[in-house]
Amino acid sequence: EVQKHSVHTLVFRSLKRTHDMFVADNAKPIPLDEESHKVKMAVKLRTEYGSVLHMPSLKENMREKGGPNTGDPYGHKQYSGNQGQELEYMVTGTHPYPSGPGVALTADTKVQRMPSESAAQSLAVALPASQSRLDANRTAAGVGDIYRHAGISERSQPPGMSVAMVEAGGNKNSALVPKKAPTMPKPQWHPPWKLYRVISGHLGWVRCIAVEPGNQWFVTGSADRTIKIWDLASGKLKLSLTGHISTVRGVIVSARSPYLFSCGEDKQVKCWDLEYNKVIRHYHGHLSAVYGLDLHPTIDVLVTCSRDSTARIWDVRTKASVHTLSGHTNAVATVKCQAAEPQIITGSHDTTIRLWDLVAGKTRVTLTNHKKSVRAVVLHPRHYTFASGSPDNIKQWKFPDGNFIQNLSGHNAIINTLAVNSDGVLVSGADNGTMHLWDWRTGYNFQRVHAAVQPGSLDSESGIFACVFDQSESRLLTAEADKTIKVYKEDDTATEETHPVSWKPEIIKRKRF
Repeated sequence: EVQKHSVHTLVFRSLKRTHDMFVADNAKPIPLDEESHKVKMAVKLRTEYGSVLHMPSLKENMREKGGPNTGDPYGHKQYSGNQGQELEYMVTGTHPYPSGPGVALTADTKVQRMPSESAAQSLAVALPASQSRLDANRTAAGVGDIYRHAGISERSQPPGMSVAMVEAGGNKNSALVPKKAPTMPKPQWHPPWKLYRVISGHLGWVRCIAVEPGNQWFVTGSADRTIKIWDLASGKLKLSLTGHISTVRGVIVSARSPYLFSCGEDKQVKCWDLEYNKVIRHYHGHLSAVYGLDLHPTIDVLVTCSRDSTARIWDVRTKASVHTLSGHTNAVATVKCQAAEPQIITGSHDTTIRLWDLVAGKTRVTLTNHKKSVRAVVLHPRHYTFASGSPDNIKQWKFPDGNFIQNLSGHNAIINTLAVNSDGVLVSGADNGTMHLWDWRTGYNFQRVHAAVQPGSLDSESGIFACVFDQSESRLLTAEADKTIKVYKEDDTATEETHPVSWKPEIIKRKRF
């Protein structure tokens, strides 16, 4: 009686038998079939070198090989371009002169050999016009040469090495010259930043922060639906503003008028008059939560960005929606304005950054290099450059066309916020509560900070939602998930000797995109 087995057992046994049968030959190279190799090489020669096979052969190669067929292991016929010519033929130009100054005439160069019409024509076609004089005494590679090198991959040298053709007196030598690998320039020394004040008062996550142009006070917006104004010098609460019915996601203080602008997840954009501490204008139009806002530095224009995948441009005084900037395919997380073109920059959860034409209300450039959501964008105060933050990388770009500069890798977290000062200190704040400080020019990460959460908070409530430098750039303020505002300052006691840059001029392997 035949014993019945499950399908699983039978399949497993079959696999085992197959494995046992072939295990002896496992990973052995297949023996080379001479005939198929010849066919393969012939096809390769035709396709890759067909355009140069008719060209005249190198004199030295022919002499070394002693005949036309010794350099051809596959027994192919010589092509018609070489038939009827001497084997020791070399196109050297049309006059019997030595190959360089101070080189005596030899028996070869004394003889005036006129090249055949077809050889001269093929040489003229093969050489670029600009290099024809340079390459007058350079000869074409022989068919034998091509056969000999067939099958060698284009990138057979190790990276960082380049083959330089050294030519002296017409002699050709191939020398491997190591190409100097790019190294990171020495970063500028920056003193480390230290925590010196923790301000508490909000009852929810602190989502946004802004410092007023006079540097006397700063404003924060929170998930507790309030906006609070604090004294910058003492850290004392001056004022609380209520009016939003959901999380406040963005605040900014105008430098042109005594107004404060705020936006939130309640789809509202409000303008507060700080002389009366009341809302004087509402900007209606967004269809979903408003995630960020910015003021134009030179004209009375407000720009907001929203989860409805658009950014809107508002006239501050008339409350009219001037343009709706549509093009993103997911929530727009951040928006920035500047006086120069492009005047508006947006970063979105669709992983793209868009540079906009303010007048036309259309996209100038779309940057698609990030692989994950772009939650933060910051403009350098002095250079015509900007940076964008995403979980995959922080990237730096040049205006006006968004040309890529470099990646700042290492902050492996969801980057919520970026800030930069005139000294070239770039700060990135992340969802896990870590803050990295970078040298803007070189991309060197000179400090990493992870401040402890407020006593009584969970470790999971460690997150930085926004950070900003004050107007003097001597203080750094962060808005955090443990309901506090943390204030950092430069360590005055630190010197380059006590806190040296632990930098090595190592070869950098930057992922370009």
